[in-house]
Amino acid sequence: MEFVIKIGQFLLSLSLLIVLHELGHFIPAKAFKTRVEKFYLFFDVKYSLFKKKIGETVYGIGWLPLGGYVKIAGMIDESMDKEQMAKPPQPWEFRSKPAWQRLIIMLGGVFVNFVLAYLIYVVLSFAYGDTDITLKSMKDGYQIDNPLLNDLGFKTGDKIIALDDVKVKSHRDVIKGLVETEKYTIDRNGEEVTIQLPVDFLGQLTSRKVKGKLFKVRHPFMVGEIKDTMVNKGIDLKEGDVLLSIDGKDLKYYDQFEPRMLTYKNQTVNSVFLRGNDTITRQLKVDSEGFVGIVPMKNPKRFEELGYYDITLKEYTFLESFGGGKDKFVEQVSSYWGQLGKIFNPSTGAYKGVGGFKAIYDVFPSTWNWADFWNLTAFLSIMLGVLNLLPIPALDGGHVMFLLFEMVSGRKPSEKFLENAQLVGFIILLALVLFANGNDIFKAVFN
Repeated sequence: MEFVIKIGQFLLSLSLLIVLHELGHFIPAKAFKTRVEKFYLFFDVKYSLFKKKIGETVYGIGWLPLGGYVKIAGMIDESMDKEQMAKPPQPWEFRSKPAWQRLIIMLGGVFVNFVLAYLIYVVLSFAYGDTDITLKSMKDGYQIDNPLLNDLGFKTGDKIIALDDVKVKSHRDVIKGLVETEKYTIDRNGEEVTIQLPVDFLGQLTSRKVKGKLFKVRHPFMVGEIKDTMVNKGIDLKEGDVLLSIDGKDLKYYDQFEPRMLTYKNQTVNSVFLRGNDTITRQLKVDSEGFVGIVPMKNPKRFEELGYYDITLKEYTFLESFGGGKDKFVEQVSSYWGQLGKIFNPSTGAYKGVGGFKAIYDVFPSTWNWADFWNLTAFLSIMLGVLNLLPIPALDGGHVMFLLFEMVSGRKPSEKFLENAQLVGFIILLALVLFANGNDIFKAVFN
């Protein structure tokens, strides 16, 4: 079921982004009376799953889910239709249109990607507001169990004060700075400590086999599901019960639970839980490996009620949501450009973390949540827009680069040059796709 939910979100998001991106090219092309011969979701190598001709355009769905395309007449694109290009230009062809019209057509897809992301952030701001956790309220700091961070000097309980000497006040500030931060200032038991990350931190992080968040908000052990196959089958515990102590010793945080259980292998220990406002005592059995067979759950609102941290909610009116959406959009675009900068800088090792379709699939949660789905779709839309702006022939950015050259110099590159550039661009893109998806395979096999 988890696979169905994740793949469903993945395909829905990808299909939506592809169709809207190509629609961004299609609409201005039609507005400038340029013939569009094909409009496809996914690639139709050899055959199509579906196709129907309406007017002069064939609309279809291909079988290869690596993207989509519109085939615009008289344009040197992925179709490499040399036969058509060898004929005299026709007034309805792309190559016959003024440079400014061709520029608008080429920028249409990226424009739609950015507008879509912005509108999604506007709606999310209005519908959900901004939820955050204040760092000041996290009295015992973060849970930090990533081996690389531990090797660099971070410890569970550290409170983050500043990132690159810029003070931070909320958990969201810390998450936003994960990729670009080089120096952390932390409070450790009242002492200020500075930790400088190595240049290749992102590369080292990717090479480690441990997955999960770097800085985890600490919370108590809350009972979720009790497995029927484990030692505590039938125990009188309910979802939402919070573990307070084991064997007479307080246990405040979940990260303290597993180490404590290892000391009680093959034993039954007296445990105190909080149920509502009352405390209850239960005998908790521990198996030979230190497991109790209870799957924990999270309930941030309940954790706030118990005093573990303070949750802030910033709500937006309809008009304010446009400003909130703009802030999120600008923040994400800036962050993604920063990530690309590190990826293209070999010294950072960030290229090791580049992923393909499996990496995108993995970011979707295993449960369906519309807020998460639209947040991820907005980010992927920005990613698609930014990547398409890269000045690589065969991408929109490559076409734009040549069009800008034409508009500035007054000279149009020859069709032979554009064909060769398109071929080089395909080779570059193929290499990037193979590298990204090869990284996915490597990590799946060796991590």
